[in-house]
Amino acid sequence: MSKHLTFKAMLLLTCLSAIWLSCKKDRESVVTERVKAWETLIDGNSFASYGNFEAKWNYNYPWGTDHNGSARMAGSSTNHSQIALSSGEMTITATRLASSPGNSTANGFTNVAIWYNSGACHAKQQVLINDQFPSYTISGDFAVPTARGTWPAFWITGVNSWPPESDIMEFKGNSTNWQNTYDGAWENKLTNVSNAGSYHNYKCWYNKISATDVECHYYIDNNWVARHVLSNAVNKPMWLIINMQMEGDSGSPGPTGNTLYRIKNVYMGRERAF
Repeated sequence: MSKHLTFKAMLLLTCLSAIWLSCKKDRESVVTERVKAWETLIDGNSFASYGNFEAKWNYNYPWGTDHNGSARMAGSSTNHSQIALSSGEMTITATRLASSPGNSTANGFTNVAIWYNSGACHAKQQVLINDQFPSYTISGDFAVPTARGTWPAFWITGVNSWPPESDIMEFKGNSTNWQNTYDGAWENKLTNVSNAGSYHNYKCWYNKISATDVECHYYIDNNWVARHVLSNAVNKPMWLIINMQMEGDSGSPGPTGNTLYRIKNVYMGRERAF
């Protein structure tokens, strides 16, 4: 009789343990779902007014007005001749100058003569992929010039070092979009975009895949086009930049008149793991 009772007690204990483990697993699943959240950092309203814009964006490049082409960026809270807002849209205008004011002041490009005024901005919110923020989505709608000498781009690059770099959208004087990843070596995806002067959506989803590396999934008009791996990018802050450079890699001579680059619905969001 005692053996029979012992067996029944053991069976009951086993059942109770199984129920407890199942409940614990369910509770852990609920907790796991609760400790992850998606945060919107920049939405389509950032171009709704200059107040909204200046809350989320800074004028020019993070390092100044010049870079790797013949355009000098010009823009401020009191100067909207090259970077202007209207009806939720930002327009960057590149203007040919009658004479060159001198050469680029950017490191490595001081031999390049300036022949245009143009515009750039960079997000105040940096991109930082790590354990706390393991994935980001960055996207926007862009209507780009494709004439020789025009070089519009939408990209992220390292705050403290180069690499890393990821180009979500880049046109170099024709209708081919370049989506590039640089971590010491280049990966490139080239896609011909029909009617690129009308609005198209360009997007990248960044996802941490190891202690050091990030996968970059590139999209055009919500169609997946490429996966690259950005090595040694975890825990490295990056700037998000919108700009229109001129000539350089996009050829020369560039346009003699004004060139327009239109942007709207720029978005940045990330996953937060608590």
